[in-house]
Amino acid sequence: MISVRNHRLPLSGNRWLIILVVAIIAGACSPKTQPAVKTTAKSAEKEAGKNDTKATAEKPAKEKLKAKKVSDRISTISLLLPLGLDHLNPGAKYTPAGLKKAGLALDYYRGFKLALDSLTEQGANYRLQVYDSKDEPAQSHSLALNPQIKASDLIVGPVFPDGMKVFTSAPNVSKNLILSPLSPASPLTYNNPNIITVIPPLEYHAWKAAEFVSKNVKTQKVFVLASGYSDEKAYIGFFKKAIDSLTKKRVKVVQLTVVRGNLNAIVPQLTKFDRNFFVIPSTKQAFLKITLYSLDTLSRRFPVTLFGHPNWEKYSYLKAEQLQRLNTHITSADKVNYKSAATITFVRNYRKMYGAEPSEYAVKAFDEGLYFGQLLADGRDNLHELNENGFTGLHNSFSFKKKPGQGWVNTHVNVLKYTNFELRQVE
Repeated sequence: MISVRNHRLPLSGNRWLIILVVAIIAGACSPKTQPAVKTTAKSAEKEAGKNDTKATAEKPAKEKLKAKKVSDRISTISLLLPLGLDHLNPGAKYTPAGLKKAGLALDYYRGFKLALDSLTEQGANYRLQVYDSKDEPAQSHSLALNPQIKASDLIVGPVFPDGMKVFTSAPNVSKNLILSPLSPASPLTYNNPNIITVIPPLEYHAWKAAEFVSKNVKTQKVFVLASGYSDEKAYIGFFKKAIDSLTKKRVKVVQLTVVRGNLNAIVPQLTKFDRNFFVIPSTKQAFLKITLYSLDTLSRRFPVTLFGHPNWEKYSYLKAEQLQRLNTHITSADKVNYKSAATITFVRNYRKMYGAEPSEYAVKAFDEGLYFGQLLADGRDNLHELNENGFTGLHNSFSFKKKPGQGWVNTHVNVLKYTNFELRQVE
């Protein structure tokens, strides 16, 4: 938990680091205005920042979750973030990796707090407790035993899978819900029925791809081009299982391990009269470059539609012109429309409050803070009925399903297509 008294600013060092810490301290100690987010700290309970933003004006569209008049109940939320504040002690310093994690933590805190601030304008009340997880197993274990955290209505974090695994496996861990805020790791990793996985795991990306293919394929075949690396096996397994289930095995999955871009083995099975569907689950740059080149050459003779791995969105080395020629689609749970009125309002309010540009972590935190904050304000029992409360946020929609032994999992995934040199949502 952040204690301002325990962390002094160094007299020299990285200017950005000083700004980061000042921002944390300012966020934890700013004066109260309007109904404010109540954040406990070891020195005081004076959190909440100036509430002059109107982050819920032009709110993101919601499906079932509506803005309601809330009661005066106080909901306690604990954020467990890898701030690494011990690196501010005299003689200590952040490593580049530690600084990156601290920046992520700060962005998430800001976005989440901005969402709660917007809800307090409607009359909600929160006690927001912020703890430093340090991204260390021992610290995660210690936090799991903290009675203040265990008593929280909602626990958010630890952020990274290793820390979450330690936290959820500790003896007598909290029986309240624990939100995994940024990781798409499968909830099977934690084996805890109280987990909420808000970022859809890979399984649901593969299922969405299979769903799209099964609705559009006419040749009764889909070709999976594999590199042979073991990290593709999970995606391929999920995809095959989904295709078999959705088509009752009427569509055959033909898997080919491609060596040096050689696609000759599947040419006799292709058609010139309908789309030939291909799936490439690889994330290896060298493999992708040569295989996409070969497939591009093949597309001059045969109509091609391609489905790629969701991580392709991050790869600048992929050529947009080539991907467009291949009618390339990918799945995504992180598509933000920066032209929408809701996003423009959020960005304006974030800049006004913090004097900085919101990162993807801030956007996700705002959506999560708005969704879970409203549920808590309307009644704690709502957290146990997530399937009854749909939500469309800035970066993704939330459609939760309860999975035995895995807790709640958000299953909503979008389909994007490369069009006019950008990714556009088609489903």
